[in-house]
Amino acid sequence: MTDVDHVAVVSSTPSQVTPSQAAPSQAVETNRERVSRRQVDKFAERRAQLADAALQTLAELGYARTSLREIAQNTEFSHGVLHYYFSDKEDLITHCVRQYEAACVTRYDEIVASASSAGELKREFSAAMAQTLRTDAPMHRLWYDLRNQSLFEESFRADVLEIDQHREEMIWRVISRAASFSGSEVALSPAAAYAILDGLFQQVPTKDNLR
Repeated sequence: MTDVDHVAVVSSTPSQVTPSQAAPSQAVETNRERVSRRQVDKFAERRAQLADAALQTLAELGYARTSLREIAQNTEFSHGVLHYYFSDKEDLITHCVRQYEAACVTRYDEIVASASSAGELKREFSAAMAQTLRTDAPMHRLWYDLRNQSLFEESFRADVLEIDQHREEMIWRVISRAASFSGSEVALSPAAAYAILDGLFQQVPTKDNLR
């Protein structure tokens, strides 16, 4: 074998990377991933804080009368900060309602799980529903306001439909659990059962607001 052939063979042989050589590269990549995750988490946390702060203003003024500037004037955050974390009013309102509904759609799950009889379930569910109608009326009005606006605003229509589906499933868990105590079947469909209770939720905050 000539010297040229020897060089060619050596050059074509895959280089061996020792664990000690690979470790620094892997460590750098891991650190980058951690920083990236922290940035994403921090951004999401900040959006959640802004949404909490904005909810009260949105609930009081409603969709039509609320702008990002109006929200900024009623919170500790500037108009520029709101615009940095939310592209527009629809983005903020949808995030607010999603955040609120995330807690609401499991509101009755503990009652359903702990009830030992149909009577207990009815009593506890009625009390919890009456409580939320009294204390959260502005938030309920905001939800129905947003749902009505989704008929005209396509930008958050899909979000509203998804939230509505979660609410229907929440009510159905209560009703189907009540039926299970007597071993009977529910005569209504999930959609019909939800429509009945949803009508109650919609009417009570509206009537209170008109008084």
